[in-house]
Amino acid sequence: MIETTRFGLDTQGDGQVIDISDEVCRRVASSGIAEGIVTVYVTGTTAGIAVIEYEPGLVLDLAAAMERLYPRGMEYQHNVLNNDDNGHSHTRATMVGPSVVVPVKDRKPLTGTWQRFVLIDFDSRPRSRDLVVQVMGEA
Repeated sequence: MIETTRFGLDTQGDGQVIDISDEVCRRVASSGIAEGIVTVYVTGTTAGIAVIEYEPGLVLDLAAAMERLYPRGMEYQHNVLNNDDNGHSHTRATMVGPSVVVPVKDRKPLTGTWQRFVLIDFDSRPRSRDLVVQVMGEA
């Protein structure tokens, strides 16, 4: 059995981290699937999905790490070739990835005590994001 749903989210960009756990858990619970997996996916190439300990210190650490690894001010060929300003956004999103897959049991994702699903919007401007939650398994 497979249940696929979508939801939208308006974001501010610039590395914004949004906890989407409650929405993901609601969709898993209402899917009718008791045991299997859930995939959480964001369409677009300047945002990523992760499972993190969602607390202010780690959110700041993540932003600082991204800036050290993929600085905004660096020359990106994407910007040069496309007259754009978000080469760092595409690079950061590629490194995080657009999705995560988590086991499901008893109609709940099997996340640890502190683990939360998050959307990270790396773009240089606000966006309307489209997220997909697909639950696969048995009732």
